[in-house]
Amino acid sequence: MSIMPEGEALRSAVKWISDERQYDPEKPVGKLINEAGIRFDLDPNETGYLIRVYQKKDSPPTS
Repeated sequence: MSIMPEGEALRSAVKWISDERQYDPEKPVGKLINEAGIRFDLDPNETGYLIRVYQKKDSPPTS
């Protein structure tokens, strides 16, 4: 990710999701985002940020 998000909770959530995906790449990213939202007490805007970032990461490249 090229731009680090603002806020300690959101940075921690991004790191946690990244770590979890390395441990279990098959775990659905949506589930990880929901868990991160609860674990790090994210507000709806922060959760929306995670959704946007990981949708871009997981979308297939266009040619």
